[in-house]
Amino acid sequence: MVRGSEPNYIIPGAGRYAPSRCQRPNALASVKFDHTVYHGGIYNSSFTPSHQPWNTYNYCNAPHVNSQHYTEPEDPAATLEYLNVVIRHHKRTPDNLYPDERPLNPISGWNCVDFIQQDYAAGTAPVYHETIIPEWHPFASQIWPGTCDAGQLTREGLEDAVKHGQDFWSVYHDELGFLDTVDPRDIYVRTTTEVRTQQVAGAILYGMDPSTIGRRWPVYTQPQNIDSLVPNYHCPNADAIRAAYQSVPSWTDHLVQYQGLQQRLDTTLGTTGLSAWNSWYDHFFDTFSSRTCHGHPLPCNATGACVSQEDANTVFSLGDWEYNYIWNSAQNASTYTSLTFGVFFTELLHNFERFRAGEETHKLKFYVGHDGSMIRLAAGLGLGRASNGGTLRWPAMGSEIIMEVWRGTGGGRFVRVLHEGTPAPSLRWVQLGEFIDLLGGVIPEDIYSACTK
Repeated sequence: MVRGSEPNYIIPGAGRYAPSRCQRPNALASVKFDHTVYHGGIYNSSFTPSHQPWNTYNYCNAPHVNSQHYTEPEDPAATLEYLNVVIRHHKRTPDNLYPDERPLNPISGWNCVDFIQQDYAAGTAPVYHETIIPEWHPFASQIWPGTCDAGQLTREGLEDAVKHGQDFWSVYHDELGFLDTVDPRDIYVRTTTEVRTQQVAGAILYGMDPSTIGRRWPVYTQPQNIDSLVPNYHCPNADAIRAAYQSVPSWTDHLVQYQGLQQRLDTTLGTTGLSAWNSWYDHFFDTFSSRTCHGHPLPCNATGACVSQEDANTVFSLGDWEYNYIWNSAQNASTYTSLTFGVFFTELLHNFERFRAGEETHKLKFYVGHDGSMIRLAAGLGLGRASNGGTLRWPAMGSEIIMEVWRGTGGGRFVRVLHEGTPAPSLRWVQLGEFIDLLGGVIPEDIYSACTK
């Protein structure tokens, strides 16, 4: 761990949300999409080769804080006082299924019996569940062979999460001495209602301290229909905004440009005419990357036709472009992000306001969400603006955003944001009050009415 030479960056006072602040010019409107601009990264292993930079984009296992590469603030006397952390869960089986899924997988399928999936009420029998897929089932063709459900955390994903917890502890306990013990009085954990996020939370805690295996730990969730972390709450006005900017040439041109790719994939995978697969590349990205991250081959159908690596690479690049467009660069993308993630930004705002007022009882608030959580958080914090590189990529498995609060030499409090283990250029050293203003600036004044009226 080393101290970096980091200038002081200040965010202009943001105040409360104003629609005029959330309109961004669409720089992609008249530009033909070039997928090679977005190409690069790792999609076939949780391990980044030693000859590549440690923070290379790795979709299978995002770079995160670790003691070997952590950089302290420039102020040598600064002390860490508070943390908020948001991560994506680690790798899983595909969350999307082809109409005729089974023949598109190796005969061995997917194996999920290599760790026990516990699910029981305290004071009762410690039952666990295993997924079974009977050969005789009339609808068995709609799922792969094996013992995994769709979107299920795998053993490899669990191991990545444990290592994530170990690396986190190596910084915030071993190096900085900020966390003394892994204790629920110091560490608050919230996840979504998806089991994989809760399993990752347990793995993170175990990675920090293996003795947690013998302790019960509260993990907090919100009701599924209003969960702000996914997010899941109903916001039809945001849906209309997104539909509008996905109906203009700046979006539709890339679908036309890659019609040949779409037709090849449809023919091979049986997705012709299905809008969920033909209106964007999200589902193809998921089904390809989930396979390659686990060492599975790209899908081949019964005729022997297979998805090529070249086409998969193009899909990965298209997925990056689409995520950046939807949540970062499209006109009104900021409004869409504010509406759909404003409730979670409100939670963060409350966290930091309570800390400033001396009312926070936890040292660390740790959230485990999804790619939709991470892309919105990154966009709302401005991590996709020109000062931070200008674009956002699809949040990788284990993607991480850390918000640190430090007390400087003069007694002032400053926030530093780390994205995938690296300080964000525009948020390296920001006054706490300015950061609170930034959070307030992306929250609609009356979000319920803004969403529904």
